[in-house]
Amino acid sequence: MPTTPATAANSASNGTGTQEPILLELVDEAGNTIGTAEKLSAHQAPGQLHRAFSVFLFDEQGRLLIQQRALGKYHSPGVWSNTCCGHPYPGESPFAAAARRTHEELGLSPSLLAQAGTVRYNHPDPASGLVEQEFNHLFVGLAQAVVRPDPEEVEDTAFVTAGELAKRHAEVPFSAWFMTVLDAARPAIRELTGDAAGW
Repeated sequence: MPTTPATAANSASNGTGTQEPILLELVDEAGNTIGTAEKLSAHQAPGQLHRAFSVFLFDEQGRLLIQQRALGKYHSPGVWSNTCCGHPYPGESPFAAAARRTHEELGLSPSLLAQAGTVRYNHPDPASGLVEQEFNHLFVGLAQAVVRPDPEEVEDTAFVTAGELAKRHAEVPFSAWFMTVLDAARPAIRELTGDAAGW
């Protein structure tokens, strides 16, 4: 993936062999940037409203690619969620961040990636005590390459139909934010996959 000034600035070491803290972009209720905060502190209760993104990729049959988050993650480990989600670096566009993280986590670059609106939510995670206070940019697209997950980020992946997702969602843990972002993205998902896919 190409390096942008924002990604270069946020991935550079501080000269001592250790990584600088990851910074998130703080926003107001309208999504305007108002500052930055370190990633973990932004998620500590009560949480600070920050910019995020969620990606939904589908195969040619209209099945959604979902991922199980790696067991080693400090936030929501082991739960299932949408294709990819994360945070833009300060100064990085949500679109660029969505494409970057999808490639980093799953080893594929999305095709026909398109904006699907935004959603604002506040989801506490009872297991960790962390809080998702996010202004989330939604994206939908196609997964037309072989999925090669990074095991440090992703425990497992699956392509599911709408019916298979509903069954799985009733049986296994999903991220606290999953249904919120899925429901917000549904109009764009239906436009991409067509009525027959059942989304």
